[in-house]
Order: sequence, then C-alpha cells, then structure tokens
Amino acid sequence: MPDFILESRLKGTVAGVDEAGRGPWAGPVVAGAAVLHREALEDELRDTLNDSKKLSAAAREQIFSALEISPAVTLATGLATVEEIDSLNILQATFLAMERAVEALACPVDAALIDGNQMPRLSCAVQSVVKGDSRSLSIAAASVVAKVTRDRLMAGLAREFPGYGWETNQGYGTAEHKEALARLGVTPYHRRSYAPVQAVLAKTGQTP
Repeated sequence: MPDFILESRLKGTVAGVDEAGRGPWAGPVVAGAAVLHREALEDELRDTLNDSKKLSAAAREQIFSALEISPAVTLATGLATVEEIDSLNILQATFLAMERAVEALACPVDAALIDGNQMPRLSCAVQSVVKGDSRSLSIAAASVVAKVTRDRLMAGLAREFPGYGWETNQGYGTAEHKEALARLGVTPYHRRSYAPVQAVLAKTGQTP
C-alpha cells in the first residue's frame, strides 16, 4: 500500500502527480495533482487510497468524493486536448497536462512526485517515481483524480458520439471501438496521429 515515505524525504509542500489516458485512441489526456496534508489526513482516506488501477470504478468514485470534501486535501486537474496530442505527441501532451494540473493547485508547492520514469518541467523540484501510484499516497490520490475525471469526461463524449462504447472503454482500442471506428468513421475526438485512426482515415478517405 502507498504511504508518505517519499513525501517525508522532500522539503516543504509536496504534490503527487499522475495521468490517465495516454493509451486510448480518443479523448484528451488528463493529469491530476494532489497535495495531502499528512497530519490532518483522515484515517479512512489514508487506509483506502491506492493506485487507481487497483480499485473498482465504484471505489474510485467514493474515494474521489472523499478527497474533494477533505480539508486535508488540495486537488487540481489539467488536460491536453486531442489537437495538442496530435501536434505535440502523447508524451509532450501528457507533460503539458501535468504542468497545467500543478499550476491549477490552490496552494503553491515546493516539490512534485511524478508517476513514471520521465518528468515534465515544472516551476518546483521534481522527482519521478516508477510505480509511484502504488508507493506514494499523494500520487495515488492524483491517479484517482485523473482517472475519475477522464472517465466522466469520456462518458459525456459517449453521449455526444454514441456507438463507440466510450462510456465503458474510455476510448481504448477494444474490439467494440475498433468495429465502430470502421463502421461510423473518425470523430473530432479521435487522435489522428494514432496508427489505427490513420488507417481508418486512409481507408474511408476522411480528411486527416
């Protein structure tokens, strides 16, 4: 389970940062940033927070709601659009979303713990942490924020563009999504720089 060991090694206010949505064929990439005030954090939150991938959708929603109302937690999100993903590439767009999330925090931070092995350029000290969402409570919180925010966003886009299954596959390349892409074509929310989408554009003659 994640803990505060990594945060305790850094000076000042520390934010955890994680992203959701690097792999999907559609939709933006979303980053979450979370500052947890260790001394005031509720025991229940401390005990239930975990890597969002290890939690059920219902558990993520419950934890997200608890994070939102906790006086010991400061949250923010940032996203990079499909257009930015296609123009910058997904890695640089992810960094942009992370930068926006940290900048949107209501409190200034002295350091940021970033999930993964690569780091965006931020206005504070930065440390990358491989599998950080399983090691750091701050990153775990950020992972829940990013995942829930993006899932809700994709559910909204699914109502605008029904048939692709985004309400359940969140834009990932499932068999359902692949079939719908071939049948219904490419939407404005598909990442045109991704090979499966490019293949459909070439086959159907849609404008890249």
